[in-house]
Amino acid sequence: MVIRYPNGMSYFHDAEKNGKKQMRKKETSFSKRGMTLEEELNESNAYYLAFKKAVIHKKPTPVQIVKVDYPKRSAAVIKEAYFRQASTTDYNGVYNGFYLDFEAKETKNKLSFPLKNFHQHQITHMQDCLKQSAICFVILRFSTTNRLFLLEASYLIEYWEKQENNGRKSILLKDLEKNGYELYYGLSPRIPYLSVVDQLIANNA
Repeated sequence: MVIRYPNGMSYFHDAEKNGKKQMRKKETSFSKRGMTLEEELNESNAYYLAFKKAVIHKKPTPVQIVKVDYPKRSAAVIKEAYFRQASTTDYNGVYNGFYLDFEAKETKNKLSFPLKNFHQHQITHMQDCLKQSAICFVILRFSTTNRLFLLEASYLIEYWEKQENNGRKSILLKDLEKNGYELYYGLSPRIPYLSVVDQLIANNA
């Protein structure tokens, strides 16, 4: 199935250009661990919801279907579709009266996180959320070493703007260790990121 952005560009062409083919990623990066970062966050959010800690969901991506084949009367196969609009961030919701909005990304790199994993419309969205006093951040995973970091959106925006002024095209691991919060896997929830959100709330009080 071909899925296209509003400008007509193929989603899979864009993903391949940035070295991020999703199917290939699942086959190589996560075959031994069994779960992607998205799946782990979805599981963690389900735990938070079940225990009435927070209401946080992955945002659905609106898709316009334009071509469907019917190989059988009882089955339909989508052959081509378009994203109706550019996506913003992956997750949003409410926690203790605060609006949360965040993105989740991962890389195979060991010592830096490429900024090309983000898009300008995502940065703009996070800037808009911050103007409304939202708690906005990104959760980053180094899949090779399985290290997780929560980085406030304000830092990400700073790195992004420096990049546009001939700065680094990535965030160094040592900078994440300095400016971010390292997350450690647990059982329930799998990724206990709300413990860091509590610190962000306390810091902004």
